[in-house]
Amino acid sequence: MARADKVVVRLAGDQRHALDRLRQTGPHPAALRRRAAILLHADARGPDAWTDDDIADHLDTSRNTVMRVRQEFAADGLDATRHRKKPTGRQYRKPDGKPEAQLIALACSAAPDGRGKWAMKLRADKPAERAVVAPIDPATAWRTLPKTTSSRGSGNRGSSRRGRPWRS
Repeated sequence: MARADKVVVRLAGDQRHALDRLRQTGPHPAALRRRAAILLHADARGPDAWTDDDIADHLDTSRNTVMRVRQEFAADGLDATRHRKKPTGRQYRKPDGKPEAQLIALACSAAPDGRGKWAMKLRADKPAERAVVAPIDPATAWRTLPKTTSSRGSGNRGSSRRGRPWRS
């Protein structure tokens, strides 16, 4: 089933030769060999231009992978397709300065009426209500505040028996 909006891959002679060499020789990762094979089979100038479904069946991969490799090649060229960018992961910004101080002061204050302690959602929403800082996510409040449930100064707190007699 051919689609009208499919990205057409047209490899130059040197690009085709480089991909063919990459696919057949040397210790290369399987994913790199697979991307090279996808581009070689998808080449419109090649001896046999295959459809995405045929390529996916032949290489035992998904149709979305074939489409994604085509799109990467069309957008960024051969080098970007051969050497994919590593995922960076999420970057969390921790509040610093005034927002952090407000959050810690709020956590140390008395809990609101009808509550035994501050909930993370309340800790995140309260500074924004006071218009002191910009709204923050409850997960950010959770990562910012240190754990304060145990007293590190008292000898009879915590699970460690260090510093206490063996028998009580």
